[in-house]
Amino acid sequence: MGRIVPEAPAPGALKIAAGAGLLTPRISACFPLGATMADERNQDPQMDAAGLYREEMFTDRKVGAIRQLTPVTADGASDTTRPVVFVGQAEIMTNMGPVPLSFEIDGKTLADAVAGFSAAATVAIERTVQQIQEMRRQAASQLVVPQGGMPNLGPGGPGGRGGGKIQIP
Repeated sequence: MGRIVPEAPAPGALKIAAGAGLLTPRISACFPLGATMADERNQDPQMDAAGLYREEMFTDRKVGAIRQLTPVTADGASDTTRPVVFVGQAEIMTNMGPVPLSFEIDGKTLADAVAGFSAAATVAIERTVQQIQEMRRQAASQLVVPQGGMPNLGPGGPGGRGGGKIQIP
């Protein structure tokens, strides 16, 4: 098992590349529902003491990794009032190179997260492949504008008279 790659003959089909392994895990920020990175940049970069998590990383070194985010209080003690969050990480190989995937996994324990990894990864892969196909479609439908200026203006631009010093009557 290894990296998941789309097959060339069947668009959207995926397969595991033999001998491929997991790249360095990526660390991503957890934003509240509806918040964006632009929202975060426009504010002071201060930590939220009520939203702290301790992060642990688990990997099989073949298919992916699971980040376990355990809620903690400001003094570092476990916060049992909030649920533990599991985030899966994997990557798919495209003709443009590896594309990292990050997806939430439902579960209350690490064993639940390991069991749910495959289903959550499949959904994330399908969503990513659809997004890539949509981006390709949008790129293919863009208008092409010539680089050399507007065509058919004749010598010297509109009106046929140039701005140079030599003029032919």
